[in-house]
Amino acid sequence: MKAEYDFSKMKSRKNPYATKLKKPVSMRLSEDVIEYFKEMAVEAGVPYQSLINLYLRDCVMTHRKVQIAWPLDKA
Repeated sequence: MKAEYDFSKMKSRKNPYATKLKKPVSMRLSEDVIEYFKEMAVEAGVPYQSLINLYLRDCVMTHRKVQIAWPLDKA
């Protein structure tokens, strides 16, 4: 093994995993939602944040849309 290597002549290339990196975000979640995912994470043997990410990824892959039903205002 050489004591020193010359990397100046190497060609650079794009990181193939760069698109797979995760971006940190801050979110406000209800305590019951966090507890729900923490319990499921224990059962699944994965960190709860990874479980939330997996769930959201599944929503993206299946194009799941949220259905919100707001209560009608009786004015």
